[in-house]
Amino acid sequence: MKPAERRELFARLAELNPKPTTELEYSTPFELLVAVTLSAQATDVGVNKATRKLFPVANTPEAILALGEDGLKKFISTIGLFNAKAANVNAACRLLVERHGGEVPRDRDSLEALPGVGRKTANVVLNTAFGEPTIAVDTHIFRVANRTGLAPGKTVRAVEDKLMKVVPAQFRLDAHHWLILHGRYVCKARKPDCPNCVIRDLCRFRDKTPGDGKR
Repeated sequence: MKPAERRELFARLAELNPKPTTELEYSTPFELLVAVTLSAQATDVGVNKATRKLFPVANTPEAILALGEDGLKKFISTIGLFNAKAANVNAACRLLVERHGGEVPRDRDSLEALPGVGRKTANVVLNTAFGEPTIAVDTHIFRVANRTGLAPGKTVRAVEDKLMKVVPAQFRLDAHHWLILHGRYVCKARKPDCPNCVIRDLCRFRDKTPGDGKR
């Protein structure tokens, strides 16, 4: 995809959704950190159902530590891998209290040092909670970047690195949200909604689904 086409791609996504954001529900950086940690191999809808019950009871590292690991499990038992996630969240809370005064750090190294927090989670927190122009590549963004020709790559990190190079600076802060939402609702894995895709003419995907669309 050429630079002018990339600019046009993001301009169209921006016009559709000028202020994109995560579909995870949160009100503080800590709540976002917990929600993103819980969202691995789970849906945002499922995570939100659990955190709507958890956060009114415990939405600080200290409060979750007071619940204990077993107490936390009761709130998140409907989420996949909840045993491992409870252990990670509990351990992360302990480090947040011991090393960061109970506050979520806003640097990558400190975030990735927390149990259960990898590069993708750190990128989401840095971008969404702290306004850093990072791009967290999940399965949706990986698919969209490769299908469209926006930033092809064989690995998640390769796609992330390429996106950071090719996404125009004025769109970089919101690129993560535009791409993930596009992948979730339009450029879906099994049957992409090509007829109703605003970037169809820019996309390099050869097997576009047929139809005239609704627009």
